[in-house]
Amino acid sequence: MKKLLYTSLFIAALISPKVNAQYKPKNASADDLKKAQQWVEKTYKNLSQDEKLGQLFIVALYTNKGEDYINQVRNIVTNDKIGGLILMQDDAAREINLVNEFQQKSKVPLMIGMDAEWGLFQRIATAHKFPWAMTLGAIQDKNLIYQMSAKIAEDCHRMGVNWDFAPVVDVNTNPNNPIIGNRSFGSEVDNVINSALSYSNGLQDNNILAAIKHFPGHGDTSTDSHLDLPVVPHNMERLNATELAPFKALMDKGIGGVMVAHLYVPSLESAKGIPASVSKNIITGLLKDKLGYKGLIITDALNMGAVANKYKPGELDALAFKAGNDIMLFSQGVSEGKKLIQKAIDSKEISQSRVEESVKKILLTKYFLGLTQYSPKNPENINTDLNNESHKTLVQNLYSNALTLLKDEKKLLPLAGKQVYYVPLEEAPYQTFANRMGSNIIIKKSSEINTIPEGSTVIVGFHKDNSTAYKPYKISSESKKVLADLTKNQNVILNVFGSAYALKDIDLSKVSTVLVSYENNDDSMNATADALNGKTKIWGRLPVVVNDQLKPGMGIDLNPVSPVSTK
Repeated sequence: MKKLLYTSLFIAALISPKVNAQYKPKNASADDLKKAQQWVEKTYKNLSQDEKLGQLFIVALYTNKGEDYINQVRNIVTNDKIGGLILMQDDAAREINLVNEFQQKSKVPLMIGMDAEWGLFQRIATAHKFPWAMTLGAIQDKNLIYQMSAKIAEDCHRMGVNWDFAPVVDVNTNPNNPIIGNRSFGSEVDNVINSALSYSNGLQDNNILAAIKHFPGHGDTSTDSHLDLPVVPHNMERLNATELAPFKALMDKGIGGVMVAHLYVPSLESAKGIPASVSKNIITGLLKDKLGYKGLIITDALNMGAVANKYKPGELDALAFKAGNDIMLFSQGVSEGKKLIQKAIDSKEISQSRVEESVKKILLTKYFLGLTQYSPKNPENINTDLNNESHKTLVQNLYSNALTLLKDEKKLLPLAGKQVYYVPLEEAPYQTFANRMGSNIIIKKSSEINTIPEGSTVIVGFHKDNSTAYKPYKISSESKKVLADLTKNQNVILNVFGSAYALKDIDLSKVSTVLVSYENNDDSMNATADALNGKTKIWGRLPVVVNDQLKPGMGIDLNPVSPVSTK
């Protein structure tokens, strides 16, 4: 009786609207909550201990690693009765078929997760690419970010995905950060919070779980945690003001998940070299007890070098669970991890009530995400469904709203049909931009700039590789020289099709006009050409500190010369 009372109180605490509750649909009625509680109780009671422990694990499913690999995953789903999968590269139709198969075989529905920060394109190359967070951070109308994540949610549903491991809420104060960079909304705490809240609500209002990451803050690191353990050396005052601030602000907004990073933070963990992801002080002491977070706590991927190089598979999972995580993501050793967790329970190192707490949180989330009524997805036309005109229209509007005009001293914009020269520089494609600009531009190679008549208006395009979020943003010395030479006797419009950080060491003193487009792809190039030609408004704001001259919030509004286009 006592145990039953504890359980009822525990579930009630999780779903009471008065506490820092985990995710539940905003329109959930008292009757819905009661039904959820009953399902969780009944399901938990009918699970063996082995099945309960299985709920704590999510493993990766790739379709580009061959059938032997897929059979290994199939065996883990069947034998270890795991709680979920994270979908990786790269065949959407094959993934749908496998998810349908695995859901059918699972006694408890599987939670299907995916890294889809910039849409499913992050893992599925045939899907449409949405802008990176840094681009979104420049957008002033945050409702547009909500529209974007609502569309990502629609794409997730189409694939049978329930959990988008996004958004990143790291405050990117370090321009040399090798792993966050473009994935952060910027270097200002308030902008990160407002952007991330719109993103999270767009997912969760459409019944896809969000996960704010990477707790306790990966924004000021110079090491890639996929390779080694980064250190965040700041004192508590700085951590509270910057790194922890977005998490603290967003945790009581019903956001369903927090992902814990593989970072060493000496101010939060006194034991040397202990990553946050396996630190009881950080996860239980800070996140759960001090900050009062009640949602799902999940590790960052356990195959990452920062931890995988230091611990054995299974051992790492057990440490992560002991520290307070509910779910071990990308586990490399499910059966070993389960044995070690059970061993810790048998020796009274972990209580059974700790297992009950995590498993019931997982079950409750699965119920609220509608997984108890799972219906198989149809793989037909999946690539078209993930990449069509509706995506293109939305994405071009996002890029259009992100465009940031940092200066326009000679009022060269909008061009609106004036003849200009165009010098494309750096390594990436530029033809889409040239085509969209129309017949009024004359393209010149860097070797031909001496043929441009003096006093002309010249667009210099820094076109940076957009193939991944991690490509270097630095501009070559050759491009800098071309820019400097052109400023001597031309009216120069510098257009950065890449990170705003590219301007870090560029001399802009003699450049009349500077526009940042943030990315170099067809959608951003089309949006930029339309704006330069006066078809759409420019009103983005710089989301990061670039240098002493270029600071967050900078930007000039420029109205269109014709009615605002929705494209």
